[in-house]
Amino acid sequence: MEFSSLIGALGVGIVIGLIARILVPSMQPIGCLLTIIIGIVGAVLGSAAGNALGLGWGFNWVTFLLQILIATVLVAIVAALFRKSSP
Repeated sequence: MEFSSLIGALGVGIVIGLIARILVPSMQPIGCLLTIIIGIVGAVLGSAAGNALGLGWGFNWVTFLLQILIATVLVAIVAALFRKSSP
């Protein structure tokens, strides 16, 4: 993987993660790094889902919305797990 691809994945992860974090109502007890990781995972899973639906790997709005949806669900799940484990 090239350095520019890593920077691109990090950028996409930050954007997707922040959007997902804004869409989840309530305070999330997760940090910035975990938000970025969730954003990257959501972006990868959303791209894979878009490809499975026949949308291809390139950018399109449906894939972008899928990425945000998946990352939002992941943020909600991880925030709930961290909230339950906090004393």
